[in-house]
Amino acid sequence: MMIMHKIKTAMLALCVMLCAVFSFMPAAASAIDPLQCGANAAATGDCNTEPKSTSLNDIIARIINLISSLIAVVSVIMIMVGGFRYVTSGGDSNKVGSAKSTITNAIIGLVIAFFAQVIVRFVIAKVK
Repeated sequence: MMIMHKIKTAMLALCVMLCAVFSFMPAAASAIDPLQCGANAAATGDCNTEPKSTSLNDIIARIINLISSLIAVVSVIMIMVGGFRYVTSGGDSNKVGSAKSTITNAIIGLVIAFFAQVIVRFVIAKVK
């Protein structure tokens, strides 16, 4: 009976992890407007209507956005790893404490990445 409970808990954790991963994926289906790009561009997915900006502010913003996005993805993965470790700890207090620490540190990483984005957007808006 205890094994079935562990299997159910692991399956629930897996479902939560998958939902978390897929909730961060952008919807690509609505990204291309065939009326604006033409039928061929809409079919191939190659419709870039935005002009490329090469100012120093935009380059720095892109780099910081990329780094913040990577930090956010790694934090979400670490939350999932911590959750999996928590579920599979088997009640061992050392493993539970380690899993909670992993989840806490990953949440702190997400908060830092969020505030980094807020600060960067604020500074770039003031510089422009």
